[in-house]
Amino acid sequence: MLFGRSSDNKPAAPTTPAAPSFEDQLPTLREFLREYNRIAEVCFNDCINDFTGRTTTASENSCVNFCLEKFLKVTQRISQRFQEQQMLMNENQVVAGKAKGLFQ
Repeated sequence: MLFGRSSDNKPAAPTTPAAPSFEDQLPTLREFLREYNRIAEVCFNDCINDFTGRTTTASENSCVNFCLEKFLKVTQRISQRFQEQQMLMNENQVVAGKAKGLFQ
């Protein structure tokens, strides 16, 4: 075989990366569930005050919706800033590498 071709001139089958196994995804799932439970607890403790009825009040529903929306916006903003910082760090590493002659 030479450069991805067999001796009978058939093209080699394209290789696709294997999907991550459940065990590989388990830490990510655990972290997601931990965050989900944390925000549910925070919003519940902050917003649900009346336990005399079976349903939540309009003000409690509004509070929970605002709490979750705020959490999602903050998380999105933090992720955006983190990506910006990563890009700056990568750019600085490239500049430093060029200065040391590592890149041409």
